[in-house]
Amino acid sequence: MKWCAVICLLFALVACDDLPYAEPCNEQTCQLPDCRCSSTVIPGGLEARDTPQFVLVTFDDNINHVNIETYRDILYNRRNSDNCPSGFTFYINHEYNNYVFVNELYNQGFEIALHSITHQEPMSYWEEASVETMTREFGDQILQMSHFANIPYDSIDGMRIPFLQLGGNSSYQMMAENGLLYDHTWLTITNIEPAIWPYTLEHASTQDCVIEPCPTASIPGVWVLPMLTWRDLNDIPCPMVDNCPTAPDLTDEEGWFQFIVSNFERQYLGNRAPFGFYIHAWYLSVNPAVERALDRFLDLINNLNDAFLVNSRDVIEWVQNPVPVNEYRQQPCNTFVPTTCAAQSCGPIQAEHKEDYDYWLQGCAPCPRVYPWLNNPLGV
Repeated sequence: MKWCAVICLLFALVACDDLPYAEPCNEQTCQLPDCRCSSTVIPGGLEARDTPQFVLVTFDDNINHVNIETYRDILYNRRNSDNCPSGFTFYINHEYNNYVFVNELYNQGFEIALHSITHQEPMSYWEEASVETMTREFGDQILQMSHFANIPYDSIDGMRIPFLQLGGNSSYQMMAENGLLYDHTWLTITNIEPAIWPYTLEHASTQDCVIEPCPTASIPGVWVLPMLTWRDLNDIPCPMVDNCPTAPDLTDEEGWFQFIVSNFERQYLGNRAPFGFYIHAWYLSVNPAVERALDRFLDLINNLNDAFLVNSRDVIEWVQNPVPVNEYRQQPCNTFVPTTCAAQSCGPIQAEHKEDYDYWLQGCAPCPRVYPWLNNPLGV
């Protein structure tokens, strides 16, 4: 690839992956619904008091018989104050995943999104991943998830890279090539007061680059949904709730409730950029007081007239066509067509990527010949 480096150095016109470099954003030419500059300005020029406060509760990693009970206990049958079902997003990786439960979550109206096939270490694997590697991990996972959970291929719109490790341009180029709408990996520790809203990558981003490498290319049509970090009890930033260095005692339900609310109010009393509660479900299952505090917080949001628990892609759709909260409340609720699941329990299934290792797989499709993995996402 020496020739590519020479061309980049001589001309500085294209990225080494043949993508044009992103230029500074011009708000006169970058217009919704297809383009938005990275900015803390509320979409549509709305005042904060007229802006819906979206709340994103997301869960990472596979779905299993333990965390499905947590989801059933605190997420199911919730409705926002506009009487529309509450939304939640699951960033799911493949290994040890139960696709029968994924189908169940989809049929609750929740969003199913991607978290890679392998979720492998080390972090440098994701940092250095090529477009081809990202395609095997995420592009192929769209087909895999759709097949084994029996959910529509085009219902899968978003992704989050393991360990929040960005890979420069490669993942975003893969998204553009595979029709994915948004990425929810890129965290910010400085753009939170006021907070940065979702934006497209057609132009250069002004978001701080916390976990390098960040994208430099112009990639139209791909949205960044920034992960706004929390502040712990010592004002130290933390992107995931379960990795805040200093948090209330894990048995202190009231302390945790106030901790969540104080972070929520940073956005709610600010420019109302989407507030995120990002967590791994195991943290709730082993800490009942934290789970109860979250349950109380969800009740609080469900009773606010200007705050809404939504799927992540709902935020992008609102940003593309922003309307004030009073108009948003009058819009029809999201609809979808439920799917069936002819549950299959498959195993033991030989793993071609692990010597002398067998898996079990629960899904909604005929049992695969071998355990699905990279380069063979359906296990044919």
